[in-house]
Amino acid sequence: MSAERLIYLPLGGAGEIGMNAYVYGYGPEGAERLIVVDLGVTFPDMDGTPGVDLILPDVSWLDERRDRIEAIFITHAHEDHVGAVGHLYGRLGAPVYARPFTAWHARRKLGDYGIGPEAVTVVWAWPEMVEAGPFKVGFLPVSHSVPESAGLVIDSPRGRVIHTGDFKIDHDPVVGEPFDKALWAEAAAPGVAALVCDSTNVFSPHPGRSEASLAEPIARLMDEAEGMVVATTFASNVARLKTLAEAAERVGRSVCLLGRAMRRMIEAGVETGILTDFPKVVSPEEAADIPRQNLMLLVTGSQGERRAASAQLAQGKYMGLELKAGDTFLFSSKTIPGNERGVIRIMNQLSEKGVDVIDDSSGAYHVSGHANHPDLETMHGLIAPDAVIPMHGEHRHLREHVKLAEAHGRAGVLAVNGTMIELGPDGPRVAEYVETGRLYLDGSVQIGALDGIVRDRIRMALNGHVTVTLILDEEGEPLGEPWCETMGLAEMGVSKTALVEVLEADLGQFVGRADAKTLADDDRLEKELRSIVRRTAQAEIGKKPEVTVVVSRLA
Repeated sequence: MSAERLIYLPLGGAGEIGMNAYVYGYGPEGAERLIVVDLGVTFPDMDGTPGVDLILPDVSWLDERRDRIEAIFITHAHEDHVGAVGHLYGRLGAPVYARPFTAWHARRKLGDYGIGPEAVTVVWAWPEMVEAGPFKVGFLPVSHSVPESAGLVIDSPRGRVIHTGDFKIDHDPVVGEPFDKALWAEAAAPGVAALVCDSTNVFSPHPGRSEASLAEPIARLMDEAEGMVVATTFASNVARLKTLAEAAERVGRSVCLLGRAMRRMIEAGVETGILTDFPKVVSPEEAADIPRQNLMLLVTGSQGERRAASAQLAQGKYMGLELKAGDTFLFSSKTIPGNERGVIRIMNQLSEKGVDVIDDSSGAYHVSGHANHPDLETMHGLIAPDAVIPMHGEHRHLREHVKLAEAHGRAGVLAVNGTMIELGPDGPRVAEYVETGRLYLDGSVQIGALDGIVRDRIRMALNGHVTVTLILDEEGEPLGEPWCETMGLAEMGVSKTALVEVLEADLGQFVGRADAKTLADDDRLEKELRSIVRRTAQAEIGKKPEVTVVVSRLA
């Protein structure tokens, strides 16, 4: 075997949906030159990551090899592919390459960290190629639910790899390029060692539908609605925004955009030349004077985000506008698993107002941006790779995708995050396993998932918290009784006495009996006080709270 090798290593996005980060390398083992494909985020939830703002891939493996990173390539402008660029760029430092619309977003994210626009190079579509060390990389246009999405043609001395990115087979996507079968076949013609392929919709049995198929049913819905229509979708789905806006305009409704992300996406589309004929929009102030039956609001918050425009409207007024009985609210989007609770909360709040809520369950008002099972079969046949490596999916998606490849006589490789695959002349093999994980953006700092901070936060949320304070004089004798402050705990226990009073009584008895040796040993004292609080609270309220003990000694 040659001393040089071609490797593929997912650091995020393989075994999960979101937080995409993939590495390709070529060179002598342990000294490969590297390129990174995508740096995305995933989003926290109050159950598992309370208080966390964003979740990023742990790039420690890359950080340790920073001097070997040639470039970062971003396939498209979804947050789970570009969202971590600003947060992680300082650790990687390599030039970023993207198509114009994606570059617009990458530059904005880098700008938040004071990094100039020159860090991002705009690349035009394949067959233009970027040289990055031993690699040549081209952006192969593909249809998806955000404009200017691209797969990547990755050439190395060991052969060609095609990385699909997120894709669907859509011949009329409304905004962006249609799927060009001939172009992809041309890219595959020299032979493809591996197809690294989107797996999101591998369980969906029917061919995917085109974005253009939504225009008629959405226009009909808006025409038949008697009051105001409000529609929400992913802000990044510029094609859907256009479909909704054009449908409103067609039936005589003015369009008003609510939500910063919605306005930002339209701005990006106009500035990069993707949107040249988006219907005229009115301001919220102008919308307030338009008859309800002649108005359509396009709002953020399709996933139940608490601060987005949808949630604000569900709770009351937003920007001077208010929903009333007889209005219609359309969720023109799929609810991402894990977000159901927030979306249902908003739906119920809207229902309480007398608003008619319509979701995507009928399939009439939303189409996915990912390839379904038959479309994946089409892609496999078109590329005819030596091996298929599924990515962008949970473990069950990857496993099913491997089965699909093997059913057609192709090698399928199940490679979850941290699995390094060597693409050698004799086929793919697992070369080694790399430790991977997550970073949390917590306020303005990044913390490790294993640092214990979020774990402690969860424990406090589950168990409550007690602070015990004890003051000792110069001789080491207690100055008064210990006192307690509680947070997140019931005020009264089974003894029908205030919890704080019961805790302080038990602590006072212990301190009153403690010998000089115990009172002189801070560690022992803290341990005993903590134990008493947890034991007493368990007896009184059935909870063992987190306890902070503060022992102060007067000099």
